[in-house]
Amino acid sequence: MTTESLADTGTGVGADMGTRAGTDTRVDGGNGTGAGTDGGTGAGADGGTDGGADTAAQEWRSWHEGRVATVTAPYGPLSLTGTHWLADHPGGRLPGLPGHWREDGDQVVLTAVDGDGLTADGRPLTGELRLAADSGPFEASRIAAGGRRLVVLRREGLWAVRDVDPDSAARAAFQGIVATAYDREWELAGRFRPYDESRTVLVENADGRERGLGLGGEIAFTVGGTEHTLQVAVEGDGTLWAVFADTTSGQDSFRFRFRFLRPAAPAADGTVTVDFNRALLPPCAFADHFICPFPPPGNTLPIAVPAGERTVAG
Repeated sequence: MTTESLADTGTGVGADMGTRAGTDTRVDGGNGTGAGTDGGTGAGADGGTDGGADTAAQEWRSWHEGRVATVTAPYGPLSLTGTHWLADHPGGRLPGLPGHWREDGDQVVLTAVDGDGLTADGRPLTGELRLAADSGPFEASRIAAGGRRLVVLRREGLWAVRDVDPDSAARAAFQGIVATAYDREWELAGRFRPYDESRTVLVENADGRERGLGLGGEIAFTVGGTEHTLQVAVEGDGTLWAVFADTTSGQDSFRFRFRFLRPAAPAADGTVTVDFNRALLPPCAFADHFICPFPPPGNTLPIAVPAGERTVAG
C-alpha cells in the first residue's frame, strides 16, 4: 500500500443503548463519556426495544470510544507535527529537528553530535547511524529527541522524517470526534467482487501530490432499492479498505470531505458486511501532515451517508 490509513482498534468500554439515528455523540478525549443521545430507537426499529440492536449499539459505542483512545494516545495521529521530505532539504537539516539526515540508497543516514540530544533504541546517539523505514507504531520508532519520536518514512522511493510530539497543540486542543449514533439501517449486507488482477490508480493525496492507490476489487450493497459500489483495497490480512465520499462530504464544518471504511474479510462466498456506522475519519482529519489518499474515481456515492464519524469536534 503506497498511501496510509489509520486502523481502528475497536477497544474501549461503556455504551449507550437505544440511540436515535442522526444524533451526534461527542466522546471527550479526557474521560471517554458521550453526550447527545435521547433514549429513542434507531431508524430501523419497529417501535419496541430490540435486543440485537441494543447489542450492536453497545458494540458501536465501544468501538467509538476505542477510536478516541487511539486518536488521543501520546503517539497517536494528533501528535504528528511535521513530515519532512529529505529531497526538499538537500543540505540534510530538517526544520526543527536535530541531527543531519541524508538518504543513501535503501537507507537513511543520521549523523548526531552530543548537543543534538538524540537517542537510538533508548541510548544516547553520537556519530553515524543507518536507518531503514520504521514499520511499526510511532512509539516504536528507533530515534527519539526527548519525548518526541522521529519516524523514518519511505513512500514510492522518497524518504521523509516525521516529528511526533505528545505535547502537540492539536492533541492539547482536541475535544472529541463528532459521530452519528448507531443506526442498524446503515449496517448493510454486501458482496465483494474481486478483480481478475489488482490495479493501481493515481489519486491526489492530502499533501497535493498524486500517488498510486492499489485496488483489488469492489463491494456492492443496496440502499433504498438501488445498488451502489465502492472500489476497495485488499489488505494483507484479507480485510478491505475503501476511501469514499458521499453527497454530504465537505458540505459544512460538521462533515469532513471524505472518510475511510474498513469491512472485515469477506466470507468464502464473497458476502461481507458493509457497516457505515464505522465509517471513520482519515488521519489527515487530525493532523495536516499525513498523506491520506482522496477517493478514487467512482467512490463518491450519489447518496447521503449520515452514519459514522463526521468531523473533529471544536
